Amino acid sequence: MSYPQDGNTVKIHYTGRLDDGTVFDSSEGRDPLQFTLGAGQVIVGFEDAVSGLKVGEKTTAHIPAEKAYGPKRDDMVILVKHSQFPPDLTPEVGMKLQIPHPEGYAIPVTVVQIREEGVTLDANHELAGKDLIFDIELVSVE
Repeated sequence: MSYPQDGNTVKIHYTGRLDDGTVFDSSEGRDPLQFTLGAGQVIVGFEDAVSGLKVGEKTTAHIPAEKAYGPKRDDMVILVKHSQFPPDLTPEVGMKLQIPHPEGYAIPVTVVQIREEGVTLDANHELAGKDLIFDIELVSVE
């Protein structure tokens, strides 16, 4: 049996956690995650770990932030005036919102601070700047 190659569709079971043991995602109790190797559908470090497995093999991959969601970027944090929010929306810290981009798509953001001068929104991925640990089992390769 050979290792999966770019272009192969793989199915895997996984549990993702942080260094402190906090589980942030898992396929437990669900169908395996399916994606195509080399298509950029998952983070680089995750894809690297899967490409080194044969069907039925398991591994624990320690993925540094640089190969996960990258470093937390200050330029992805913005202050928006209260007047720019719809009148029927009361922002709260931790609230997930989507702001429109001029090219027609929405950017997911999280409210991180509310001050008199405005609301601070963070467009960084919630796992940006964090090293990740994944327990991975390769279920199938097509």
